[in-house]
Amino acid sequence: MAKILAFAGSSRTDSFNRKLIAIAAQGAQEAGAEVTLIDLRDYPMPIFDQDYEAEQGMPDHARQFKRHLMRSDGVLISSPEYNSGYSGLLKNCIDWASRSEAPDEKPLVAFGGKCVALMSASPSGLGGIRGLVSLRMLLGNLGMTVLPGQVAVSNAMNAFNEAGQLADEKQQRAIMNLGINLTATLNKLNG
Repeated sequence: MAKILAFAGSSRTDSFNRKLIAIAAQGAQEAGAEVTLIDLRDYPMPIFDQDYEAEQGMPDHARQFKRHLMRSDGVLISSPEYNSGYSGLLKNCIDWASRSEAPDEKPLVAFGGKCVALMSASPSGLGGIRGLVSLRMLLGNLGMTVLPGQVAVSNAMNAFNEAGQLADEKQQRAIMNLGINLTATLNKLNG
C-alpha cells in the first residue's frame, strides 16, 4: 500500500490550499493509499539558521515533520502563491527537513526517490501556478520526482462550496485525480 504524506504550505485558518489538499488526499485514499494529512501549523519551527542548528540541534517539530517525510513513499503538496513564489512557511519546513542529523545519514534522505504531486489555489486569475514553477524546481533539485500533472485553482474565494469541496465538478475531479495518479504511480514503482 502506497504511503502518502499530504499538507498545504499555508497555516491560515480558512486556507484555500488546506481545503484543496483535503480533496487530493481523499482521491489518494479512494485509490487505496494510506494517507497522512498534516497541518504545518501543528509543526511550528524557528526560521532555519545554521548557528541555531549548531547550538541546539534540530527542533522537535522539524524532526517530526522530517520523520513524516521519511515514512512516506510520496507527497501531495498544495502551495499558496506569495509574490509569484511559494510560501516562506513551506520553504522553512523543507530547509529543516533537508538537514542531516548524523554524520552517516544519507543526504536529503527525507526527499530522495520520492514522488510528489503539486497543486495550488489562489484568489488571483492564475491560481498560484507561478509559485508551483519554482517549487517544482526546488523539489526536483532535492531528488524528488515531480509528476507532470499539476492543477492551479484561480478565483479561489469563489471556488469552494460550504462543504469545502470545489463547486466546479471538473476542478474537483482534477484535484482528486492528483491523489489518484500519485497513488497509481507509487503502486507501479513499488509493485
